[in-house]
Amino acid sequence: MNSLDLPKTPADTRVVVAMSGGVDSSVVAALLKSQGYEVIGITLQLYDHGEATHRRGACCAGQDIHDARRVAERLDIPHYVLDYESRFRDEVMARFAESYLAGETPIPCVECNRSIKFAELLETARDLGADVLATGHYVVTRPMPQGGRGLYRAADPDRDQSYFLYATTQEQLDFLRFPLGDMLKPDVRKLAHQFGLAIAEKPDSQDICFVPSGRYTEVIERLKPGAVTPGDIVDHNGRVLGRHNGIVHYTVGQRRGLGLSVGEPLYVIKLDAERGEVIVGPRELLATRTISLNAVNWLGDQPLEGDAVYEVAARVRSTRKPRPALLRATLDGAEVTLLDPEEGVAPGQACVLYDSAGPDARVLGGGTIRAAARPQSTRLGRPAGMMSRTGVLPARSLP
Repeated sequence: MNSLDLPKTPADTRVVVAMSGGVDSSVVAALLKSQGYEVIGITLQLYDHGEATHRRGACCAGQDIHDARRVAERLDIPHYVLDYESRFRDEVMARFAESYLAGETPIPCVECNRSIKFAELLETARDLGADVLATGHYVVTRPMPQGGRGLYRAADPDRDQSYFLYATTQEQLDFLRFPLGDMLKPDVRKLAHQFGLAIAEKPDSQDICFVPSGRYTEVIERLKPGAVTPGDIVDHNGRVLGRHNGIVHYTVGQRRGLGLSVGEPLYVIKLDAERGEVIVGPRELLATRTISLNAVNWLGDQPLEGDAVYEVAARVRSTRKPRPALLRATLDGAEVTLLDPEEGVAPGQACVLYDSAGPDARVLGGGTIRAAARPQSTRLGRPAGMMSRTGVLPARSLP
C-alpha cells in the first residue's frame, strides 16, 4: 500500500488535487509530487465578479486562481481552471440568501463542500481517471476494519475542519484523501518554504468568498431585491419593544445592536420569518437541550434504529467543542438531547456528531438544525432519556 492507502506504486497513481491558491492545497500538491505521484491540479472559479479579486483573506477569487497557476508551474504539473460560477450561484449563494430570509443562520461552506467540491469536482476527478481526489482540509480519514474509510478530527485542534465536512458521504470519503490531517499549520508553512512556493506566507482565508466585505446583508439584498422587509422586535411574551429593518440583520444569541433601552440585557432568542418578528428575551432563554435535525448524513458503522438512544458527542458550532449528548432517529431526521444546555443554537446551523468528545474523535455524521427547543426556566434537570423509569431505551455506544 502506498501513502494514500492504495495498492499501487506512487508513479502508477493519479491524484487530482483541489488547488484553491492557498498554502494548504499548494503544499498538498507539492508533497504528493515529491512522493512520486502523478498530480493534476484543478482550481474552481466560484466567485470572481471584481469585489473579491484583490482582497486579502477571500478565497476562490482572481488572485487565488493566479496563485494556484503559479504553484502548478513551479511544480511542473498540469493545471486546469473550471468555471463553476453559475452552479455556485444557484447551489450555494441563492440557498444562503433564502435561508437567511427564512430566519435561519446558514453555513455556506458546508453547502459548497456538499454540492460543489465533493460532488462536481469529485466527478471531474473520476472523469480524468484519478485514483483519488486530495484536498488541503485539516481532517483525517483512515481505513476501517470492516471496509471503507472513517472520518476523524485533525491533529491540529485549532485547524480542525471536521465540522464543515460532516455531510461528506461514505462513497465520497472512500475517494477522498486529506494529507494534512495529521500535521500542524506551522509545519505546513515550513514545507511551503522548503518547496520554494511563493505563497508560503499567504494569509489564510477568513471571509465567506462571496461576501468579501463581510456585510452579508448586502449580498442578500442584491440576490433577493425587495425581500428584506422591516418588522417588530417583540419580547418573549409578545410585547412590542421596537422595530427592525429586516430579520436578516439578526442572529440567535445576538445582544449588541438591538437598539433597545429596557433596563436589562436582552438577546435574540428567535427569528420568526412568517411574522417578520425578532423575538428577544433574557439570556437564560437561549439555553437549549433538545435539537431537531433534518438532512441527516450518517457515517456510523450501524444504522440509526427505531427508538434506540445512542451516546454521542454533539458540536453545535465550529468554534465550540463536542459535548456529551444522546441521539435518536425520528421520522424526518434525528433528535439530539444535550446533557448540558448550549446557548445560541440556531436553525440553519449544523450539529455534527462524534463518537466521543476527544481530540481524535471519529465523525459519525450530522445534520442541519431544524428547531431548537428552549426552556422557560433555567431550572432544568437531566433529560428524561437518561432515566430508566421513563421507558426510554438505555443509551448505546456508537459506532
